[in-house]
Amino acid sequence: MENQFVFILHNIRSRFNVGSVFRTADGCGVDKIYLGGITPAPPHQRISKVALGAEEFVPWEHHKQTWRLIDKLKKQGCQIIAVEQSNKSIAYNKFKPKWPTAFVFGSETKGLSPQILKRCDKAVEIPMHGQKESLNVSVSAGIIGFEMNKCR
Repeated sequence: MENQFVFILHNIRSRFNVGSVFRTADGCGVDKIYLGGITPAPPHQRISKVALGAEEFVPWEHHKQTWRLIDKLKKQGCQIIAVEQSNKSIAYNKFKPKWPTAFVFGSETKGLSPQILKRCDKAVEIPMHGQKESLNVSVSAGIIGFEMNKCR
């Protein structure tokens, strides 16, 4: 797990978003995707349609209880980073990860629960300049993925 770069998708509802994150993760060098809570898992036609086969190349696991996965990864020395807007988050491009690192992305409508946030070591955010407060989870994963891969 030494230099590992992973994504954790927690309670993502849309299979299309999950497929898009798989495709993005393949493109930016993510080592593994953990699907947590109600996040749908391959194989599924809607995931495959958007992932274009990336779900075959990017290793993944499903964990019903995301908090237990996070606790397990922390015990293995993994830094856990929430991708979430909060008064404690820092701009993603100011953050320098220490590997191994897992980035946790939350529900499209509710973000990350307090139970998940309290287990994270830090939080990063993508500053927004328009009227909307957030980006689609797959777009956020792309921004975080390509930026953080520069640091490896």
